Amino acid sequence: MIDYSVDGDGIATIAWNVSNRPMNVMNAESVAAYAEAVDKALADDAVKGVIVTSARKEFLVGADLSAMGGSATAEALAGFVAPINELFRRIEKSGKPFVAAINGHALGGGYETALACHRRIVADDAKIKIGLPEAKVGLLPGAGGTQRLPRLIGIRPALPLLLEGKELRPQAALQAGMIDQVVPADELLAEARRWLLDEGQKRENHTQPWDRKGFKIPGGAVQSPGGQQTFVAGTAMLHAKTYGNYPGQQNIMSCVYEGCIVDIDTGVKIETRYFVNTALRPESKNLIRFFFSMTEANKGARRPKDVAPAKLGRIGILGAGMMGAGIAYVTALAGMDAVLLDTSQEAAEKGKAYSEGLLKKRAARGRMSQEAAAEILARVRPTTDFADLADCSLVIEAVFENREIKAEVTQKTEAVCGEDLVFASNTSTLPITGLAKASARPERFIGLHFFSPVDRMPLVEIIRGEQTSDETLANAIDYVKAIRKTPIVVNDSRGFYTSRVFATYVREGLAMLAEGISPALIENAGKMAGMPVGPLALADEVSLDLMHKVGTQTRKDLGDKYVEGPADPVIGKMVDDLGRIGKKAAKGFYDYPEGGTKRLWPGLAESWPPADAQPDVEEVKKRLMYIQSVEAARCMEENVVTDPRDADVGSVMGWGFPAARGGVASQVDMVGSEAFVAECDRLAQAYGPRFSVPQSLRDLAAAGRGYYSQADAA
Repeated sequence: MIDYSVDGDGIATIAWNVSNRPMNVMNAESVAAYAEAVDKALADDAVKGVIVTSARKEFLVGADLSAMGGSATAEALAGFVAPINELFRRIEKSGKPFVAAINGHALGGGYETALACHRRIVADDAKIKIGLPEAKVGLLPGAGGTQRLPRLIGIRPALPLLLEGKELRPQAALQAGMIDQVVPADELLAEARRWLLDEGQKRENHTQPWDRKGFKIPGGAVQSPGGQQTFVAGTAMLHAKTYGNYPGQQNIMSCVYEGCIVDIDTGVKIETRYFVNTALRPESKNLIRFFFSMTEANKGARRPKDVAPAKLGRIGILGAGMMGAGIAYVTALAGMDAVLLDTSQEAAEKGKAYSEGLLKKRAARGRMSQEAAAEILARVRPTTDFADLADCSLVIEAVFENREIKAEVTQKTEAVCGEDLVFASNTSTLPITGLAKASARPERFIGLHFFSPVDRMPLVEIIRGEQTSDETLANAIDYVKAIRKTPIVVNDSRGFYTSRVFATYVREGLAMLAEGISPALIENAGKMAGMPVGPLALADEVSLDLMHKVGTQTRKDLGDKYVEGPADPVIGKMVDDLGRIGKKAAKGFYDYPEGGTKRLWPGLAESWPPADAQPDVEEVKKRLMYIQSVEAARCMEENVVTDPRDADVGSVMGWGFPAARGGVASQVDMVGSEAFVAECDRLAQAYGPRFSVPQSLRDLAAAGRGYYSQADAA
């Protein structure tokens, strides 16, 4: 757990080495070992100073989140952080200088460990991240971070780092005042020793600023005019951004406000109280569970284990529109050659120009050199000739949502490529099994559903057709991991998983509009529930004419089995009667004035007059959020999604379902399956059978279980 040594100059080195975990983490065992080493150094009169470092590639990445799960109690959480805080104060007041020699990531409790040292020196490695990212998993720093960082750099600069969980590279951390020095990696320990033997022996250098007489917080105290302005404005901005859905961030504000009025020992006790309160909140548990689910997905948890890693070489992309151009860009950025094919050279060149524009922005922001940008751009080869696809290992079609066109390009591609080619369709709605009928090798056919814009959206939905082989699935996952996207795996169906469930949010908003519910209430309720935008704005983004085309095609395919929903007439009227198709035409449910801010179209009141009595905002929020979980439950019953983790990751990363709710499956568990089913029965009675839950969810509720307790049992 901890390596300990003392050299001839009296410098003790304490190196974290938690070998039974993938990375150095703080848990009961490692913290106890660290405390034992610290106390050993403090008790040894021959020790003049202490280097705290790591024997592994990272310094220390914080607390072991698995200990923060559903079974954690208030007593256990307080019992975990209290000894750490006592240890850190012993270090600070020991009279012996401690220096953190940071050789890798110092995150969360790792950075708090460094903050408790008298100096922080970091290796000059741009890969190293430093910060307090606890807010990202619904927590707050529990080992003094909310107290030491504001006292070190000031309240105003500390709050964004705490609230946003920012992770800075060494030079940025130095500029922010979070660390004291950046040195070449091979000089890190030598510089730490030099400081301990020289400056570290001076009393002012082995006493923390906040323990010195007359200490004042840099930039002004909480009670100062600047401090009061920071908290008034900061609280308002935080609420406007989160609508109170992320209590951990509000508690961070409270920690800093209350803790920085008093001495640091009292401040740390205040922080502990808020830490325990936050960790026990359902939002925190949801975010932690989501973190682990996403980590599993990024590692390729659904990848068949007995398939050798894919040899990804040249990748073909059919269609150089926005989606195809984006796929070519992320492919080239990942170091692979991309053959970008379209019906004209001009269109193909335009697709390449998309990559050029993004790369120029990266270079201008200092994220890469001009030479590196040029090298990446050279990997994108625009063409109109299918023969140029001959040596591709994977071809992804991103052409129009038209079966005939997709079938044509499938056959043209297979005519020039080898039998080991994997062919993927980027369709968002058309069943993969049906599209694979155009292929001579349906076992090598798969769906890769990207989200727009591809360069920014982190998720790829991988759709397995009825004949898709394990090898094809494994190769697809390998490609998605190679382009640094998060894969989820679903089985084939109309709309698959993400498009199908995402649509319910939009369509419920349109249904409420048809009922006479105020458009502003609908939109604000969506945002207040935690969605990125309201359902009407989202319909404009997707484009109403596309929704109309998809609905028309679905109606045609299903025939008498098609069930019209309350949103269908709204979409039809907007497109056919009013000619308002969405943002791309600058007119949809919103008006989009050139150079101005979008605003709800005043004509909505004439087309769908608001009712005299409007529902409570909580009822609107519930309808918008619950309908998504109901449809996800149907997907799980139909085996479209086989694991609630994929359902949650897909919802949060695919269409912005609030992470504080954990995802569409976690929302059911958070409410409680029995309570969720009962409430959906009420909604179905009031608004229609679309809220009726499937039998599998009723069975879960009857057994008193949730999606995750069932998955864990399995």
